[in-house]
Amino acid sequence: MDTFLQQVVNGLTLGCVYAIVALGYTMVYGIIQLINFAHGEIVMIGCMVAFSVIVALAPSGMPPLLVVGIGTLVAIPVCMGVNYVVERVAYRPLRSAPRLAPLITAIGVSIILQHLALLVWSRNIIAFPQIIDLHLFHLGNSPTAATISNVQVVIILTSIVMMAGLLALVYRTKIGIAMRATSQNAQVAGLMGVDVNNVISFTFIVGAALAAVAGVMVGTYYGIAHYQMGFLLGLKAFSAAVLGGIGNLAGAVLGGVLMGLIEALGAGYVGDYTNVCFLNQWLPGFADVCARSPEASLFGSNYKDVYAFIVLILVIVFRPSGLLGERVGDRA
Repeated sequence: MDTFLQQVVNGLTLGCVYAIVALGYTMVYGIIQLINFAHGEIVMIGCMVAFSVIVALAPSGMPPLLVVGIGTLVAIPVCMGVNYVVERVAYRPLRSAPRLAPLITAIGVSIILQHLALLVWSRNIIAFPQIIDLHLFHLGNSPTAATISNVQVVIILTSIVMMAGLLALVYRTKIGIAMRATSQNAQVAGLMGVDVNNVISFTFIVGAALAAVAGVMVGTYYGIAHYQMGFLLGLKAFSAAVLGGIGNLAGAVLGGVLMGLIEALGAGYVGDYTNVCFLNQWLPGFADVCARSPEASLFGSNYKDVYAFIVLILVIVFRPSGLLGERVGDRA
């Protein structure tokens, strides 16, 4: 039970990050039906910029939370600016082009941003400064009780606040009404006085702000940063958006949390149930392997990236629109 609870805590932490990134994918797709594969690189840039600021300010003696906060505040406008330029230069001229053209462009932008980051921060894995003291809180009285760290608590709470803030923005403000109108039918929204270009740019900017914070979360949680870190993270977040229902904000949150839980629980349990000695009880052919390497398993925790995608494939096969359904407007 303690192991299960620990994996749930880990999964919720990871799932909240996936949900924040998935919201950026689903907002852009809901507005212009574009899969922005460069969104993961925006997360990476946010992490790298915050890293540079934190490294510069860490020796100053400032409080650690203030240093991380300043790094985040610097990363957010940088990511906003990058995403705005990407939308303005790469995506807007292709808005009326066949859907394959902006998709290929998005992949090209992703590669360009990766290599620009390589030029700025090098190809080496960078150790993210761990200036915040780690405190563990036990979720029980037993010696093996599950624990949750102060960093995990901050990530989960910050993610919840950001999700609530985004929902309030979309459903309680004028710009949110304009976003939903543009999502339903951009031409009609334009005839009603909505500046469609500004709404689309604003959507990219909001998604970039979420991605910047997610990048700081990932860097703080794992302690490392790399110019290619956004690729797999972005792919998982996009998968989370598809899992919950692309274009659906609630679906992105649900898909992100489920993706994190599946990954954590798979890493915690699948290895035990595919251990060669365990399988030898049912399949005697594993006896020799069990004798040589009793700790070996067919699908250990190193396959954790596979589990979530297996579930995603199953969901797409049996429910192509995602768990909560796809939401897209009328593009006729």
